[in-house]
Amino acid sequence: MFSSLSMFIGGRFSRAKQRNKMVSFISLSSTIGIAVGVAVIIVGLSAMNGFERELQNRVLSVIPHGEFEGVREPIENWQDIVLKANQNAEVIAAAPYVKMTALAEKGAQLKAIEVRGIDPQMERAVSSLSQYVTENAWQSFTSGQQQVILGKGVADKLDANVGDFITLMIPSSNSENKVQAPKRVRVKIAGLLALNGQIDHNLALLPIEDAQQYSNLGYGVTGVSIKVRNVLNATDVVRQVGTTLNEYVYLRSWKQKFGFLYRDIQMVRSIMYLVMVLVIGVASFNIVSTLMMAVKDRAAEIAILRTMGASDGLIKRIFVWQGVFSGVLGGVVGSIFGVLVALNLTPMLKGLESLIGHQFLSGDIYFVDFLPSQVIAGDVLLVSGTAITLSLLATWYPASRASKLNPAAVLSSK
Repeated sequence: MFSSLSMFIGGRFSRAKQRNKMVSFISLSSTIGIAVGVAVIIVGLSAMNGFERELQNRVLSVIPHGEFEGVREPIENWQDIVLKANQNAEVIAAAPYVKMTALAEKGAQLKAIEVRGIDPQMERAVSSLSQYVTENAWQSFTSGQQQVILGKGVADKLDANVGDFITLMIPSSNSENKVQAPKRVRVKIAGLLALNGQIDHNLALLPIEDAQQYSNLGYGVTGVSIKVRNVLNATDVVRQVGTTLNEYVYLRSWKQKFGFLYRDIQMVRSIMYLVMVLVIGVASFNIVSTLMMAVKDRAAEIAILRTMGASDGLIKRIFVWQGVFSGVLGGVVGSIFGVLVALNLTPMLKGLESLIGHQFLSGDIYFVDFLPSQVIAGDVLLVSGTAITLSLLATWYPASRASKLNPAAVLSSK
């Protein structure tokens, strides 16, 4: 589209030292502005990609995608719910669970937690909890051994380690549903659940038979959890399975508890794309000022080219190339710097936390206690491509003005 002569002259104009120092300064500032804008947007998008990755791979891999929980009483015939859930093509696996609230005690330390009784073999098909349990405790996690797998955040709060004994105070009620003194159960920590996030600070796992005994459920369970193929369709799948059940149950999906995280990440990503256009657009507008001053600075050269037979289109393309070179340089430098920072964002932030002695993301508040980052090539190409495109658009008016200069008037004034 552009002739090689216009690109050659435009490149010479970009590299040549300007007679007007102000032109050189504005040209440099516009290039730096584009580079900084591109780098910041790449780092921001990479952080959003990292949060989305951790949400899917860390949180959604361990929490149930859907749950069917008994309304008035424990579910006795939970095997039927598991069977009907597995008949749905969108359900990967189903497993029973017992859920209760307890108070963990060790010495003078107390911590309110959620206790979840699970079948280790069936739970492995529903979630990836076993991958985050230390000390190989999952393989020996059986009933009748007074074992518990404790979230690492809970263990830190209680100042407890693997092998220590803690006391679980479990609420109990009589046949008339009157609150009685809590049942005290002494259990040994078989392993720690280390997810580096909010779940670590409020969860403890028990073998399902022990949980049934501690909560006086007999052979009943609190509910059945499922894992679905497409987590974004979990709510619809839960409803489909719920219509086939004979039990009176609550229907729940992960979106009721963690859906706001996914929506927030998508919203921030959309805002980042908008900010990308605005930030790079503002930086690209400096190119207009640069080229307008460059046109005035190079008026004599333009007049000489016109007298040598240069067409309006050639003059226009020369200054378009000059502006594009600034945009390309800023986009490339910003992309390289942004990718380097994004690839090392997690260790850089951890180093800063160690230096100042403050943790920016607390695991008992956020679903991860570190700043994740994931660089996606498509985002890098989109940001750098946007910078180059906006730079190209910014060159159009100055280039048009340059092509309309009257060589006779310019040379006579010289």
